[in-house]
Amino acid sequence: MSKLFSNFKGDLFGGVTAGIVALPLALAFGVSSGLGPSAGIYGAIFISFFAALFGGTNTQISGPTAPMTAVSMVVIAGIIAVNDGNVAKALPAILSVFLLAGIMQIGLGALGLGKYIKYIPYPVVSGFMTAIGVIIIVTQVLPSVGYYPKEDETYVQEFKPEAEELILENILREEAGEGILVLEDFKETISRASKTTENDILDEAKTLAAKEASGVIGTIKVLPRALQNISWLELVLALATIIIIYGFKRITMAIPSTLVALLVVSGVAYGFGLPYRPIEEIPQGLPVPNLEIFTGFSLGKITPYIFTALTLALLGAIDSLLTSVVADNMTKTKHSPNKELVGQGIGNSVAAIFGGIPGAGATIRTVVNINAGGKTRLSGMLAGVMLLVVLLALGPVASQIPASVLAGILVTVGIGVMDYKGLRAIPSLPRDLSVGPIKLSSEVIIMLIVMVLSSIWNLVYAVGIGLVIASLMFMKKMGDLTAERSDVKSLIKEKSWADESEFPMELKEKVFIKHIKGPLFFGSTSDFQQLASQIPSSASSVIIRMDRMQYIDQSGLYALEDVLVDLKKQDINVLLVDVPDQPKYMMERIDIIPDLVPREHLFPTFDECLTWIKNNIREEYAALEPK
Repeated sequence: MSKLFSNFKGDLFGGVTAGIVALPLALAFGVSSGLGPSAGIYGAIFISFFAALFGGTNTQISGPTAPMTAVSMVVIAGIIAVNDGNVAKALPAILSVFLLAGIMQIGLGALGLGKYIKYIPYPVVSGFMTAIGVIIIVTQVLPSVGYYPKEDETYVQEFKPEAEELILENILREEAGEGILVLEDFKETISRASKTTENDILDEAKTLAAKEASGVIGTIKVLPRALQNISWLELVLALATIIIIYGFKRITMAIPSTLVALLVVSGVAYGFGLPYRPIEEIPQGLPVPNLEIFTGFSLGKITPYIFTALTLALLGAIDSLLTSVVADNMTKTKHSPNKELVGQGIGNSVAAIFGGIPGAGATIRTVVNINAGGKTRLSGMLAGVMLLVVLLALGPVASQIPASVLAGILVTVGIGVMDYKGLRAIPSLPRDLSVGPIKLSSEVIIMLIVMVLSSIWNLVYAVGIGLVIASLMFMKKMGDLTAERSDVKSLIKEKSWADESEFPMELKEKVFIKHIKGPLFFGSTSDFQQLASQIPSSASSVIIRMDRMQYIDQSGLYALEDVLVDLKKQDINVLLVDVPDQPKYMMERIDIIPDLVPREHLFPTFDECLTWIKNNIREEYAALEPK
């Protein structure tokens, strides 16, 4: 406890400053997610407090971030659409997915998997982060110009026929669930349909209109209509916000420019009584847990989103641990990755129970905390407390913030989150992949695939596809490299190792030596399988040197077995030299040793193997010896 309060003054300044920086972003991310500003600030409060309390990075400030919000938008939009556009009805299922993501993070940390997060390929992360920036920027164009598809009566009218079809489908589905045969009882269907009001159809049409205009593609589709219905006031407020955010940074970095823009533009708009569109009302009082997550839990509702929850968990882990590395470099400390994942998981789980959106370690807020004097986990906890005080004291005031101001803030977030380092490197990366006559960079291809698919299709699936492609390309490169370094040739052609210099010249066409200079796995088995066919009939023995083959997988094991069977059919002795423990264990498990290679044909050193050759091929050796 004394250690927690050892730097109270510095932690207080750090936590309050970080909380001030987090406030506008939390509100903006909440609005962007589709659950409203309260979800953003609830997430910031609970994630900041509990991730700091239980996490493994003393100075980290956590809360909703751009990547986590972008993936959350996919979950929220999908579940709301399934629930006829009713946010209240969809909320328990949405929060259940967020809770599941938090539990998965706890599991990742508890199982000690935090150290493996670093193996996610950079091109996948780069493409994903750039796509996040594109998504945020494009999707904030409509609120920046004051256009909301649900409120465009002409646009909504286009969806009324489809809305009527959906309502009828729901009626038929309800009747089927109740065992009512429609063809035998038209009257029941007509009776239920007659209860559908014009407002019901209109609400369904509004939901369809909003869904059609969502995402990057949807925004581009309705952009011409939005420009015809532009609200110049909203556009001016958004542009003023963006200009102040970038302009104020040139004056001073001591005060967060995002907060300055929020206060100045909102103050002017409210003070002059301008007819702007405010954000949704923020509930007053303490956050209340949403117990429907537990009472109305249904595995069937969240099963389609399990992979999405895992993506959220992994993305939050990556985001947090990258920020932890930044904090380590600034404070000259060392974070605990597994403990950090547990802390992030607890924070996200508690936030979900109270209706908050998920988050992760936030780099900018963490840097602000450290620069302001924060040194212990108390700083992150105080940041959460500070946001709670703001919620209780200034909730009604915050509800008057113009929606276009938050859109402007998010545009700057989108610009900042894009991976410019990866984009700038595109022309200089080696072109190591041939597609016909065209040479391309595999790294660039992966990055562009993830970026494009994430932007126009699905963030979650795009990351999965990127990981698969990156893994396949990596395995191909490893296979090619292994094959290149361990060509199947006679010793005369293959470069000999230092301890092979005294091998008798007259035996080099009788005894062949195979060097395996890397792992034998499914990416390198095709070349290895050619070994038997490349040994001439004059050969009597093959020495396979395994000193540098530290690993063999099941594919490599069966490829090795096939080669040994073929060599045995040709009456060729196989001698294995310096077999590492893992390959030896695998060969013993399927009886390659001793069935195909007797134990007396295993040698710990090449010298011992050479002695055996001289003693056991004495007749041939003597015949070749000069008289």
